[in-house]
Amino acid sequence: MDNVVVRFAPSPTGYLHIGGARTAIYNWLFARKHKGKFILRIEDTDAERSNMEAIQGILDGLQWLGLDWDEGPYFQSQFVAEHRAAAEALIEKGLAYKCFCTKLQLDEKREAARRNKLTYQYDGTCRHLTADEVSLKEASGQAYTIRIKVPRGTGAVVFNDAVYGSVEKKYQDIEDFIIVRGNGQPLYVLSNAVDDIRDGITHIIRGQDGLANTPKQILIYQGLGAALPEFAHMSLTLDPKKAKISKRKHGEQVAVHYYRENGFLPWAMVNFLVLLGWSTRDSQDIFSPDELINAFRLEGINRTNSVFNVAADGGKHFTDPKLISINAHYLRQMPMASLMPHIRTWLIKADLWRSEFDTEKRLWLETAMDLIRGRYNTLEDFVTFGKAYICDQFDVAPKAARKHLADPEVARWMPELAESLARLENYDAKSIESELRRFLTEKGIKAGKLMGAVRTAVTGQEVGPDFIKILTTLGRQCVVDRLKSVVSS
Repeated sequence: MDNVVVRFAPSPTGYLHIGGARTAIYNWLFARKHKGKFILRIEDTDAERSNMEAIQGILDGLQWLGLDWDEGPYFQSQFVAEHRAAAEALIEKGLAYKCFCTKLQLDEKREAARRNKLTYQYDGTCRHLTADEVSLKEASGQAYTIRIKVPRGTGAVVFNDAVYGSVEKKYQDIEDFIIVRGNGQPLYVLSNAVDDIRDGITHIIRGQDGLANTPKQILIYQGLGAALPEFAHMSLTLDPKKAKISKRKHGEQVAVHYYRENGFLPWAMVNFLVLLGWSTRDSQDIFSPDELINAFRLEGINRTNSVFNVAADGGKHFTDPKLISINAHYLRQMPMASLMPHIRTWLIKADLWRSEFDTEKRLWLETAMDLIRGRYNTLEDFVTFGKAYICDQFDVAPKAARKHLADPEVARWMPELAESLARLENYDAKSIESELRRFLTEKGIKAGKLMGAVRTAVTGQEVGPDFIKILTTLGRQCVVDRLKSVVSS
């Protein structure tokens, strides 16, 4: 496929929504697969709702996800003159006309249709005005909109959609729609089409909610003598109650920045979002960037709406369990060299970063983080559950403390174990294991009881990685001090 050009064209009326991010991902993947061009265009013509903070939020979200664009960001407001010129060109061709009907007149016609239980369509009152009649109305200062002159008769707009197949909209079901408001402001249906023509967009990959506008935009393309792009409309993303996810209803839980701030990895987010409405024939669900680019095909977009399980249970699964599972997979499997910059960001954020982590303790920290990452779901877990590996000021889980440290017997033998570990000639895995076995036999303690108490004392958690590796990684002095502190706690 040659010269592929796609675009992501969000309206800056708030943060980057996961639905918008999903649209951007599909376009980015398609461009990268075909070595094409991915354009970012901000559709900011709604001045009242657009703002620079929202624009920056969109840019930040795309950059965090790793969705680099080849051109832009362009701003739709910069091209309003082009949009108006296109409308005038359509008038000159006899494919659009000026409509002087007032809002009051249109409302009366709409109300009459309602009373008669008819579907309202503009009746074309101004469609057949002569040039002289138009001139007289303009000269008298009457405001006007500009409408497309939809062909009449038995024909239809027919196009092929890569997802929904052949789509047909009869001319009789399309009213003469407005493309420029009475104040001279072009409508989205016109501006979007003119921008796509100017930017040479070859494939329009967008949400299903754009499907209704497509026949109208095709009429604009045809009227301007432009080649039609190929269309692919993505199915909707719904919540578990089958309602469309939205900023208004679901708040920040459908915002990209929410997941960045809650410890998700960018690529894990991309991997998850692409699966909302797209699949491979073998239902693969974990992809490296190269694998996903190679596998992506428009034919893989499903017609069936997908479900994003927002706030699944409000606890451990505070969002979609599949997203958490994918994120945990990457935390466990990605190379430590790639994971450490993300961990570093979170340690700095939690004021846990120390200068020696960049120098003499760099390899130690990487080893420690590699040891503990196997049970973690998000990056935040490294600074909560993993805090004991980074500093001495950590919380002991209350349940673990009650279960493993409340027994008076533990307080009696814990300092003795600390002293026996302190006296070891070699503090290594083999020596530690041998000393623990000796201690168990001498004191008549069950292995599970000792391991639970020691693990809780030195990490604050009752579960975690390999027991002996914990002790060797934390180091002799740290382990001895923490075992002794149990007595005085």
